[in-house]
Amino acid sequence: MAARTYPVLSRRQIEGLIADGRSIFILDQFVFKADPWLQYHPGGDKAILHMVGRDATDEVTALHSPEARQQMNKYRIGRIEGRWTNFLPPIQGGKFRPLSENDDAKDDNGNEECDQNSTESSSLSSSRDASPVFDKAEPVRKRYVGDGLRGPASTSSVSSAEPDDDGMTYLDTITKQKTTLDLEKYPSLDFATQDSIVAKYRDLDQRIRAEDLYKCNYGAYAIEVTRYSILFGLAFLFLHWSWYVPSAVCLGAFWHQLVFTAHDAGHMGITHGFHTDTVIGIIIADFLGGLSLGWWKRNHNVHHIVTNAPEHDPDIEHMPFLAVSHRFFQSMRSTYYDRIMEYDAVAKFMLRIQPYTYYILLLFGRLNLYRLSWDYLIVGRGPRKGPAWWHRWLEITGQIFFWTWYFYGIVYKSIPNNWDRFVFFLVSHMVPMPVHAQICLSHFAMSTSDLGPHESFPQKMLRTTMDVDCPQWLDFFHGGLQFQVIHHLFPRIPRHNLRRTQKLVQDFCNDVGIPYALYGFVDGNRQVVGTLAEVSRQAAILAKCQKVISDSDDPIHGHHH
Repeated sequence: MAARTYPVLSRRQIEGLIADGRSIFILDQFVFKADPWLQYHPGGDKAILHMVGRDATDEVTALHSPEARQQMNKYRIGRIEGRWTNFLPPIQGGKFRPLSENDDAKDDNGNEECDQNSTESSSLSSSRDASPVFDKAEPVRKRYVGDGLRGPASTSSVSSAEPDDDGMTYLDTITKQKTTLDLEKYPSLDFATQDSIVAKYRDLDQRIRAEDLYKCNYGAYAIEVTRYSILFGLAFLFLHWSWYVPSAVCLGAFWHQLVFTAHDAGHMGITHGFHTDTVIGIIIADFLGGLSLGWWKRNHNVHHIVTNAPEHDPDIEHMPFLAVSHRFFQSMRSTYYDRIMEYDAVAKFMLRIQPYTYYILLLFGRLNLYRLSWDYLIVGRGPRKGPAWWHRWLEITGQIFFWTWYFYGIVYKSIPNNWDRFVFFLVSHMVPMPVHAQICLSHFAMSTSDLGPHESFPQKMLRTTMDVDCPQWLDFFHGGLQFQVIHHLFPRIPRHNLRRTQKLVQDFCNDVGIPYALYGFVDGNRQVVGTLAEVSRQAAILAKCQKVISDSDDPIHGHHH
């Protein structure tokens, strides 16, 4: 049977398809239309929407098995010739022109021209995102790249603000400063530099495969299962002896350890089979832990694609309780939750004290995960058709099972009084706190700048993620999450192989000139708390700026009624 041939599509044609509402992305020089698959995608539709108009080759390769990639081929509609220049996706504020009969503009290569500068410059003024406008005659690293607030910031003082500025010039100035620092710290965003980084990243992936680092070490899981069983058994032994606090500690430690294997299963890092690993993950997350694996996948896939983007990454969207960037002061709309993250009176108060409340909030992080899990399952945010249609019902069964054995069987039936029940519930849910601290540690102190759609996938992951240095004997406690840089570059590598992969990634970083963020556990936490304190100070300065503007007698700068 002859291989199917695909028509060559121009940028202008692809722009027109996106303008018509089509979900188009590029993968290995082929054009894909993902619309029929959006509602069936086990990882949720948001992850795909962030790839619209982009070359998604590295993201798709990192997050999908070869079998899944093969199945995607049915959604090919064409191919491209030459290098693809990314658009800003519509979900991030990109603007696209519909095709018309008079569209005959040509670019320098004789192809139909997409008004890229118009598209990107219009998005610079968007409150949701921004992208760089490139001038081939000028080095990119010396250009200002909008950081998703209001476009290029003025370097003037607050006193030169416009009447409706309301202190935003101060925020724009911070944005410009932080973006400039990133542009100086990381490799240039010009196409040649980024293409070289991508080529070496793909070579590194081939070397990792050649060294069998994608193969799972099942012997390590035998040790894991033994540890889980001991903790679970001790929890019930102490419960039988009416030692409620030790029982709760062991159960909390059991949940803490289970998260790591659920994370592996969610990334298909155990058997590499989609349904097999999903069932393993659901048994661990839903039946034993009371958390939804489907919710986690939908959330986590977006996190892996738009890491540390305040408007888009749900893993750093914790308003009104926490903010890791001054950009949250603008009441941005979350594209994941589809709601405004209000910078209201509650947020202003909570952010003022966030360096002190940070660890307290982490102690109760699991309660928020219950809420998000139930929302996902009850509303039915996951696929209702396609290969994953039955996962929701297995998860609901798991939730009922969890509530039966934990809340009814243990908390209600096995503990005699309400005070002991309350203490048991509290302790068992506070003990897994290190997992939440570990996840926050990997990203909260890293860059939240938006360097636009032309930054390569590997550079963005290295810019927004840190690793935690720890002795090998402590790997069981961190559960692989201490290697977040490596995990973000290669999400499907089994976690027991991440330490072996670390040296290869460090060599890659040295080769391409990208800093590799590696901190000790204590120092990393100090960096996170320092970031939270810095954002608190910025909030206080903003409040003073707004008060000065509001109280000013100058009719040009004041806000008088």
